[in-house]
Amino acid sequence: MLGRLIGIARAAVKRGPMEELSAARITVEAGIEGDRRGVKPGRQVTVLFREGWEDACREAGSLVPLPWTTRRASLYVEGVEPPRRIGARLQVGEVVLEVTDETKPCALMDQAFLGLRAAMRPEWRGGVCCNVVHGGDLRLGAAVATAEPASA
Repeated sequence: MLGRLIGIARAAVKRGPMEELSAARITVEAGIEGDRRGVKPGRQVTVLFREGWEDACREAGSLVPLPWTTRRASLYVEGVEPPRRIGARLQVGEVVLEVTDETKPCALMDQAFLGLRAAMRPEWRGGVCCNVVHGGDLRLGAAVATAEPASA
């Protein structure tokens, strides 16, 4: 199933404002250029899935989906089933990401909207943490698909 990239964001400093971008360079060494999380092994890039985000917002009682940047994710995608296992891969345009863990919702989610943290726990609604396997340039609208890791 092919999806598409509908959001790119980065934060230059911890808990700093999220800057939305229309394009970004992603590297194995630094994740999204200019994002402070890019050098963190296991969390270089985080991916949020629109359908799960909207389900969580609805379940938390929000009448409309909150801005996706509330989640503080790096990439926002739609139309693709989230991989729910460590080692799964996502192909976003020319970029290949490997899932290292579920992005577990933190207390900041309840600060944004009370009940959001609990609503994000089922079905990996908080998204996935990834390492960059193959970097490249990304633009909004890029195709997104799950990809199998290369054989050893």
